[in-house]
Amino acid sequence: MRKSLLLAAVAAMALGAGPALAKKQLVIVVKGLDNPFFEAIHQGCEKWNKENASSEYECFYTGPASTSDEAGEAQIVQDMLSKPDTAAMAISPSNAPLIAQTIKSANPSIPIMTVDADLAKEDAALRKTYLGTDNYLMGKRIGEYIKKAKPNGGTICTIEGNPAADNILRRAQGMRDALSGKEGLPALAGEGGWTEVAGCPVFTNDDGAKGVQAMTDILAANPKLDAFGIMGGWPLFGAPQPYRDLFKPLADKIAKNEFVIGAADTIGDEVAIAREGLVTALVGQRLEQVAIG
Repeated sequence: MRKSLLLAAVAAMALGAGPALAKKQLVIVVKGLDNPFFEAIHQGCEKWNKENASSEYECFYTGPASTSDEAGEAQIVQDMLSKPDTAAMAISPSNAPLIAQTIKSANPSIPIMTVDADLAKEDAALRKTYLGTDNYLMGKRIGEYIKKAKPNGGTICTIEGNPAADNILRRAQGMRDALSGKEGLPALAGEGGWTEVAGCPVFTNDDGAKGVQAMTDILAANPKLDAFGIMGGWPLFGAPQPYRDLFKPLADKIAKNEFVIGAADTIGDEVAIAREGLVTALVGQRLEQVAIG
């Protein structure tokens, strides 16, 4: 089994950065403390501290209160990079270009890695490594499930998170490539039988309630819509009851693949919602291989 544990990676980078004079911090900055996706990493951070109390390093888990606060995350990164006790940092960028610029401005001497979400390819040299899911492949799997359910194609709307989150953009591209059979299309306009409806993709800033409201509006404007591709599980794990209320009337259509929903993650109520027949397919991630445990 692959043993790419986040704290082990951050600690290894810190050891390579030079000897520590006092207890140093291995800082993990996530997109938002309100996002349950990162709770496994939080728990792993606390567990590592308990099991390594005598270490010269300690794990420090932080992030903005809200996942939608891109500027807040960048400010935290800037502040932590300026502290002399920060030995290494792992970042999950909600806005990849903004975080890249923050790193450039700070010009840190400590090693930095990205987790869950990466920097854009042109900024990859700013970090030592990326630890997380192959997001393009994840999106491609979502697209393959949607295509299998409706092989003749149809109309679709993509639900995304932060507009500049590299991991979500890669998932959306993977889904489009799977549905169209072509690579790199910015939108679907009949390729492979699939067309993205007007107003899509919808960016929800990882807000579950906003995602459900967006899908409500899209369905109202497009009553013959055939599918949703949800690039993060926010509407399902962030607003599970409103999600259920929205799609229970479509349960029969979902069961017959007349209406298809492919979504990312298996967090919170997502698996239960799938068992209730209110989502066609979920593509999960192996969080235990990213967290410490």
